[in-house]
Amino acid sequence: MFDANEALSWKPTTAWRILRWRAALIQEIRDFFNERNYLEVETPMLSQETVIDGHLDPIEAQLNTHRGSNSETWYLQTSPEFGMKRLLADLHQSKASDQPAGLFQISKAFRNSERGPRHNPEFTMLEWYEVESDYHAQMELTEALVRRLVHLINEREPGISSMNPRLNMTETPFHRLSYDDANERVLNCRVLSQSAADLLILCRAEGVEPPPTLDTDNRDALWNLLLAEKVEPTLGTNNPEFLCDYPASQAALAKVRDDDPPVAERFELYWDGIELCNGYQELTDPEALRQRIFQENSRRLAEGATALPTCEHLIAAMESGLPECSGVALGLDRLVMLLLGQSSLCDVIPFSYDRA
Repeated sequence: MFDANEALSWKPTTAWRILRWRAALIQEIRDFFNERNYLEVETPMLSQETVIDGHLDPIEAQLNTHRGSNSETWYLQTSPEFGMKRLLADLHQSKASDQPAGLFQISKAFRNSERGPRHNPEFTMLEWYEVESDYHAQMELTEALVRRLVHLINEREPGISSMNPRLNMTETPFHRLSYDDANERVLNCRVLSQSAADLLILCRAEGVEPPPTLDTDNRDALWNLLLAEKVEPTLGTNNPEFLCDYPASQAALAKVRDDDPPVAERFELYWDGIELCNGYQELTDPEALRQRIFQENSRRLAEGATALPTCEHLIAAMESGLPECSGVALGLDRLVMLLLGQSSLCDVIPFSYDRA
């Protein structure tokens, strides 16, 4: 809330040099995708439906059909995912001769209860999807994008890497390691086959005491705790690093591969321990989507959150034929923060939530 006693609270939280760089980086991103025959699109940020995730809370908006009428609950989108997949399904049906290779979007996204140096309730998302592509190809594309932006900064400001060592990027390809391999590297054991009881023992052996509110019978909760406390800080400490093949129970809208144990064909990119993006081999089965919506809403209710409406528009799009595709959602503000050597999102956006 605005405080009249703070004489400078009207001013932006970032410097004009950073804003100029931010604009240049966004333009370079557009050039990168346009050169690869991606079409830039816009989808609604305000919708009757929203991504259903047990860990993400959308911001609700009350809409009236006309002044004085009863209101309806709509949602500010946590990601443009649903709208973009509906476009992909329609693009697939159109069978036009000049179809793009994929779609991309730079848009605002909104998540409730997310505030801090690396979180803002309103943030900028770069999201893209490519048809007939797998998630390995999208890791290659993500790396190519990051390297291009690093090259742009080094080219325009020679010597800047002395102030931001991240820009001294080696030519070695970004390392890729599985979720199990990452845990084995740090904890000397693989975790995907372990029971909740074994994971709890491992947590305590590593000096990680679960908070009182954490369900210690829940393997996902314990995996997430170990990841956050022990594994994430070690990821991408030199070059950025991909973490892939997540627990099947954390697939979200990624396909699950029938390994032993099964894994989700999903990846995240980390740089200096900070998660930058989330990529999937996209789920295309509408019945599997229905099951996951039910599971995620059950999780939300169990955690004291409200259930969210079933995503009927996306289900209908999948039933019409969502093509084989892979996609990536990247936090643009975080990437700009790391590229420009800043330590907080408020350093790279004009007005953070406390001055909005």
